[in-house]
Amino acid sequence: MLQITDLTYRIGDRLLIDKASVTLPARMKTGLVGKNGAGKSTLFKLITGDASSETGHILIPKKARIGQVAQEAPGNEISLIDTVLAADTERARLLAAAETETDPERIADIHTRLVDIDAHSAEARAGAILSGLGFSPEAQRRPCSAFSGGWRMRVALAAVLFSEPDLLLLDEPTNYLDLEGTLWLENYVARYPHQVLLISHDRDLLNKAVDSIVHLEHGKLTFYTGGYDSFDRQRRETMLLQAKAKEKQDAQRKHMQAFVDRFRYKASKARQAQARIKMLEKMQPIAALTDESSYPIHFPNPDGKLSPPIIKMDRVSTGYDGKPILKNITLNIDDDDRIALLGANGNGKSTFAKLISDRLAKMDGEIVKASKLKIAFFAQHQLDELRPAENAVEHVRSLMPDAPEAKVRARVARFGLPTNRMDTPAKDLSGGEKARLLLGLATFEGPNLLILDEPTNHLDIDSREALVLALNEFEGAVILISHDRHLVEACADRLWLVAEGGVKPFDGDMEDYRRLILQGPEAAEKARQKIEDQAEKAKGQDKRREAAQKRSQLKPLRSRIDAAEKEMARLQEKIQKLDEALSDPTFFQYEPERAAKFAKERAYCEKKLIKTEEEWLELSAEFEEAS
Repeated sequence: MLQITDLTYRIGDRLLIDKASVTLPARMKTGLVGKNGAGKSTLFKLITGDASSETGHILIPKKARIGQVAQEAPGNEISLIDTVLAADTERARLLAAAETETDPERIADIHTRLVDIDAHSAEARAGAILSGLGFSPEAQRRPCSAFSGGWRMRVALAAVLFSEPDLLLLDEPTNYLDLEGTLWLENYVARYPHQVLLISHDRDLLNKAVDSIVHLEHGKLTFYTGGYDSFDRQRRETMLLQAKAKEKQDAQRKHMQAFVDRFRYKASKARQAQARIKMLEKMQPIAALTDESSYPIHFPNPDGKLSPPIIKMDRVSTGYDGKPILKNITLNIDDDDRIALLGANGNGKSTFAKLISDRLAKMDGEIVKASKLKIAFFAQHQLDELRPAENAVEHVRSLMPDAPEAKVRARVARFGLPTNRMDTPAKDLSGGEKARLLLGLATFEGPNLLILDEPTNHLDIDSREALVLALNEFEGAVILISHDRHLVEACADRLWLVAEGGVKPFDGDMEDYRRLILQGPEAAEKARQKIEDQAEKAKGQDKRREAAQKRSQLKPLRSRIDAAEKEMARLQEKIQKLDEALSDPTFFQYEPERAAKFAKERAYCEKKLIKTEEEWLELSAEFEEAS
């Protein structure tokens, strides 16, 4: 269980987290969402103790292990599989002790503990995780130094997953993954046996891998049950109800204020006017929730339609340094195609995109392109091509040298950059703002074909939705490479699979592809389960008797915890109903005795809830320690 109470944190003069509180039950998978810069990563630092709060506290069960992906990816000569195995420090320590221990009783204890922690299946489990993240059995034996930074981050992710901490913190884990790795991670997190707190802007991952959402907004933490779509619906309903309540209260205030203004100085009405003044003073204003949606993105449409196909490929091959990566490609691209490229990283998706955009020459075959074809290309590495000292207006003015200032700024606004960020140097823009600027510059001339290679890495959920709308309104052709399944499903109507040195249409939808990807990890999981079953049988009758005895001892404690949880739910529901009644200002006016009774009852319920929560915390900690 993770409990955050009255947490406050500042960065300079900026109040990032403001007396925020939330309680997350044990083993719950929770998505942490909020705008970029809201403080999500800072909250992780507060949980791990890497930062100190101004007020409040964070309660985590004693002896609970917290795990998160290392900030620095391993780059040594140790193999991938050994790097992941080393993440289980207890197993490594026990194996080392087994090699040197001479006391027979101590040796027996060591081997018993190794069986308890499934040490004999460790290599199979580590291999399954690495395989799910895209490493072949051969690659798992290679040293970490043989891989690039992005692949090493996958190793760091595999290591923390293998160590199975009691509280797993994942901060944008899909940034270094392809779609295949994201689908595998989604499945893994959903079945993870302990508590997970996940920061992600991947809507599909948040819908399928977690069972609750915590929204960080205006420094407050709000808990919602269900995945992201459920959170989005609940929040919009709350916003609607809040807006209606505010509208009703504003009308009441206006009516009472009008009475006060009219009769305040008339002797016959003075007492009534004073009563309304007091009511106005006591009436707590209802704050309207605002939807912090991102600025829209607009892509200029091509000047006119080109005759299809706009690109025709016949037995085309391409690669690097005379070595072909893709061979015998025979495909057509039409003027209104929406194509998503599928396939694991390293199979050639970016190579194919570079071939189409003339950034890589063909080695064999024939490519015929329509005359006047304009192609726009976006890839994350191009963010470094922005001129650091120049702002967005200066970038656009170089493309519109004779245009008036107002027209230049209007064009920048169509990129989705707010007015107060247009004059900010590119080096000081956020990753999402840089991506918007680069997207706008790449599509400036109204391309016939737009190629996007992982466009969402720095975009939050609202910005990704803005990108979906922009792509669906765009009248040209689109080729999309993305690990964001929601973006692919919302924008693409054709799927091409890049695998085994070729590019060919995929006969199926994204759900079919998901099942195809998960076949490998599922087979590994079955193998792992078989090993676990064999190890369990080896423990013998004594182990089963001990487990039965422990379950018997813990059963009464578990029953008391369940009873406390039910009582908490009952009290919370009752408090909510009382709050709904007490929130009506006319309740005190027309039924003062009943309203006073409700207020006393609410205070009693709240006091009892606090006491029950304290009892639940003590019982839960006792249960965790005993089990």
